[in-house]
Amino acid sequence: MAAPRRPSAVYDPEYRYLIRRVREARQEAGLTLKDVAEALGRPFTFVSKCELGERRIDPIDLRNFAELYEKPLAYFYPKRRSPPRRPRNQK
Repeated sequence: MAAPRRPSAVYDPEYRYLIRRVREARQEAGLTLKDVAEALGRPFTFVSKCELGERRIDPIDLRNFAELYEKPLAYFYPKRRSPPRRPRNQK
């Protein structure tokens, strides 16, 4: 019996925040979707789908967006109130 599937991360509020920040950074940089696609050597649809949440942004793509938009990676992540809790070792 297969384990239940985890809900898609694109619905996670923190991931939605990241997507919004990617779009805002592009707009602040004064770039169009076409400009970004050309600069990254990717199809226009790649950039559009990333911003719409239809394509998951992997860490390398996020780094490329950050460099192009001249933003630190921290710009794309929400501020945490507290770090995640570590699970206790179970024996």
